[in-house]
Amino acid sequence: MAILVKRWHVVFCKKAFWLVKDASASKDIAQESWQIIMMKLHTLENPNRFKSWALRIVYTKSLDALRAQQHIRLKKTEFVTSKISEVAVDDDFKDYKTALLKALKELPEKQQEVIKLFYTEDYSLKEISALLKISIGTAKSRLFHAREKLKLILKSQFDKI
Repeated sequence: MAILVKRWHVVFCKKAFWLVKDASASKDIAQESWQIIMMKLHTLENPNRFKSWALRIVYTKSLDALRAQQHIRLKKTEFVTSKISEVAVDDDFKDYKTALLKALKELPEKQQEVIKLFYTEDYSLKEISALLKISIGTAKSRLFHAREKLKLILKSQFDKI
């Protein structure tokens, strides 16, 4: 167990932090997640699936904390915005960055979630489906429709310029 904690604790804290945006709360969520993981580890049938299984627990605990604060939609939008803001962008691309941030905010919450996990967290569709408890087909569909909607929104924004 000590090896698992050493390997994954920081990852769990980071994953919780990107949702709750509170360092103290993310550490608490990681601790609560470890308690659940220790109690339920015997139910994990395939050790190769530990990452997605454990991260789903962290993700669920993070969402529980957000729901308790009644700020889940705001936090997801802030996360997407902060991740995109971290990307080094030349001055020439500020208009594109602003347009992309605006377009992302216009997407439905479920599409924002899949875009965020796929592009900013580099999750595979399989990992996204496990994390969100949806089928791979649903994850693909949400990602496809999010991309299409982003294309339309961005096209209309730049046609106005």
